[in-house]
Amino acid sequence: MQQQFAGKDFKIGILGGGQLGRMLIQEAINLNISTSVLDPDANAPCRYLAEHFVVGDFRDEETVYAFGKKVNLLTIEIEHVNINALLRLEREGVLVYPQPQILAMVQDKGIQKEFFASHQIPTADFKLVHDKEHLKQYVSEFPAILKLRKGGYDGKGVMKLKDANNLKEAFDAPCVLEKLVEFDCEIAVIVARNNAGVIVHYPPVDMEFNADANLVEFLCSPARISDEIKEKAIVIARKVVEKTGLTGILAVEMFVTKSGDVLVNEIAPRPHNSGHQTIEGNNTSQYAQHLRAILGLPLGDTSIISPSVMINLLGEKGHTGEAHYDGIWNAMANSGVYVHLYGKKETKPMRKMGHVTILADTLESAIASAKKVQQQIKVLTR
Repeated sequence: MQQQFAGKDFKIGILGGGQLGRMLIQEAINLNISTSVLDPDANAPCRYLAEHFVVGDFRDEETVYAFGKKVNLLTIEIEHVNINALLRLEREGVLVYPQPQILAMVQDKGIQKEFFASHQIPTADFKLVHDKEHLKQYVSEFPAILKLRKGGYDGKGVMKLKDANNLKEAFDAPCVLEKLVEFDCEIAVIVARNNAGVIVHYPPVDMEFNADANLVEFLCSPARISDEIKEKAIVIARKVVEKTGLTGILAVEMFVTKSGDVLVNEIAPRPHNSGHQTIEGNNTSQYAQHLRAILGLPLGDTSIISPSVMINLLGEKGHTGEAHYDGIWNAMANSGVYVHLYGKKETKPMRKMGHVTILADTLESAIASAKKVQQQIKVLTR
């Protein structure tokens, strides 16, 4: 089904005004589409890019409902939004992508894991626990990973339980207890699906995480994995988006185990940190692709233009306050370096403040340049 839109007469609403929304707006501007943003932070990164910016809580039902009534299509850049408002808006004819029922599933990691199990999508073995007292029944299965069912993001709401001594620090809330997976690497595949059911996928990427913040710090495209693993990952990612029936873009994060299995860790129904490099490194960026999918436009070519590495720019330890970026001039003197700053006025340790994509003729060269850039650019305070 083709979705008609007519430039500035067609309004897209975005719930969330962070960096993902900012990069989505940059693509919407290319299509001459009017954007409205709802975010509780009056100084959110989208503040000066959106045609309309509304300060308000995207978790509040009436706030989201009132915002959604003024747009033609509503989308997100963060999952933690009010589902009841989205269901009301959908019933009243507002297009909502990704669909509210999919967002409800993603908001609850327990429901998400049950979805994987019911559709034979490979994932780590798990148990659902009600609280800390219930968790005591499963001490014999430690070491394991404990995840809050709701509210976690960017590594928050996740902890490793080594043995019974860790029980005192455990979350006292509904959680997913996952079997500890011995893995070689973490990879991601971004897939897109439009409302006609057409699906495209991006080549897999592999990721290295910052041990302190559990955030992606270093990403390589294409992934440094075998062709067999690539094919497994692509098949799984396409199955996930097909079974959800999602309209939009979906990031599927996976583990590659030491035995060669590929297991889904989590999914995100929105542009994702594992796709930033597509802006320069692929023929169609993840942001342009998300717009194409939700607007019913032809999905774009996902092929790689050039090997690329993406590094996140994180706030330095010991620095909290007005952000100052040191070393950008030196970094940009290197060929193939593309700096993206997110417009956040205040920095704090490990806060995502921007990213840099490095392109080169070979992945090895891109990695070498990325390591150099990583040492050059620092997010500090004045």
